[in-house]
Amino acid sequence: MSPPLTHQLRLRVNDVANLFNAIDANPLQHKHLDPEIETFIENWARNLPRHARIRLTVHLAQQPRQLDSDAVVTSGVQHHFEAKAAHIRTELQHLLQEGRMSLLIGVVFLSLCLLGSQAIGQYAGGTGMAVMREGLAITGWVAMWRPMQIFLYDWWPLARRIRVCKALGHAVVRIHLPGSPEGASLQ
Repeated sequence: MSPPLTHQLRLRVNDVANLFNAIDANPLQHKHLDPEIETFIENWARNLPRHARIRLTVHLAQQPRQLDSDAVVTSGVQHHFEAKAAHIRTELQHLLQEGRMSLLIGVVFLSLCLLGSQAIGQYAGGTGMAVMREGLAITGWVAMWRPMQIFLYDWWPLARRIRVCKALGHAVVRIHLPGSPEGASLQ
């Protein structure tokens, strides 16, 4: 089996600091990416094959102020996406916990509704009671809507975002300096 292809994204910024959120007071290695750049990178990576390797090349318009800017950018980008993957993983855990609680409540409520519907059917007749019986059964099944939505649909977009952020957290990040040949970058 051949190794996965490396997909490359090229970003152009004036300065290394433009990659990061200007409001964030953390040291540069632990800063959050600028929200627009983060969204752009994630949207690009979302369309890549599942096991693709990622290379991010940052083209600078001016010389970096720091000598170790390649290490700072690599650390900053990787840390940002690793932290984001951990945050989304926590969101997923909370969603699944909510789903389990909703399922428990839904099953209990559905059981009570079906028991009530069955009792109405055994002890009462007529059109009004038939409507009540069917209404209780439908109400019980509607109570199962939220847990089914969570377990069938809501979890997998979060799982996909975790996968994308983990891949971006392992991306090879390089800085391309102004005036250097197209293939050259800081190493």
